[in-house]
Amino acid sequence: MSVAVSTQVAKTRRGRRTMIVLAVAWVALLLLLPLAAIVWTVAKAGLSSVAHTLTQPDVLHAFQLTAIITVITVLITGVFGVIVAWVLVRQRFRGRSLLNAIVDIPFALSPVTVGLAAVVLFGPGGWFAPFFAARGIQVIYALPAMILVTIFICIPFTIREVVPVLEEIGLDEEDASRTLGASVWHTFFKVTLPNIRWGLAYGIALTTARAIGEIGAVLIVSGLIQGKTETATLFIYRAYEERQTAEAYVVALVLAAVSVGLLIVIEVLRHRQEKERTRT
Repeated sequence: MSVAVSTQVAKTRRGRRTMIVLAVAWVALLLLLPLAAIVWTVAKAGLSSVAHTLTQPDVLHAFQLTAIITVITVLITGVFGVIVAWVLVRQRFRGRSLLNAIVDIPFALSPVTVGLAAVVLFGPGGWFAPFFAARGIQVIYALPAMILVTIFICIPFTIREVVPVLEEIGLDEEDASRTLGASVWHTFFKVTLPNIRWGLAYGIALTTARAIGEIGAVLIVSGLIQGKTETATLFIYRAYEERQTAEAYVVALVLAAVSVGLLIVIEVLRHRQEKERTRT
């Protein structure tokens, strides 16, 4: 009997090791290897190439435009993402399932489709073009359209990170706060928000990474005007098309470093807080 048990334990361990090796190999092949290839390519180009690229006016403008779009997108999707997540979890109403499904539409649509839809709405002859034209506001081939399509694409990330956290924490603490006389807003900022902060942080990190990496929809609505509507990803696209591969790889590495670095920082901070909570 003991021999059979030992054999079964050994098989279980081998199975676990095999699964771990497969998981690590899969992640390394699809995620780490491409990043390593970019790092290696930039390293071969040398520090002089990096310095030259990062001081070009077009590159600096592209980073600035990307930062503006990303900050606005994160703020809007963060605020409304928390509101929508709270409504989906805490409220029961007719059409709730439909709203829950609609939230995932950006996952299903191609970014190019989103860009074309924006052109139909705001482009020449579009549904809302006369309204904005009469007020001297240019939407398509300008910053507003680039922000709009990026927000649309990034809508689900905060919502889908916050919803499971709200479901997990339940209503006990919030009900206790309201029972003690706290207002809805006081309960939200003092009880709900601290409890969902890590889900919100991950949602913000994913939104940031998606916003700075968006190209399909932005390419359609921006017009790819060099030095005006060219984001960092559009610069990479144009530089690669024009055989400026060194510049393209440098900018790509910067964007990748920002996204990965943000996720690492959030994970480290959460790990430290969990350790402190365990000690106390």
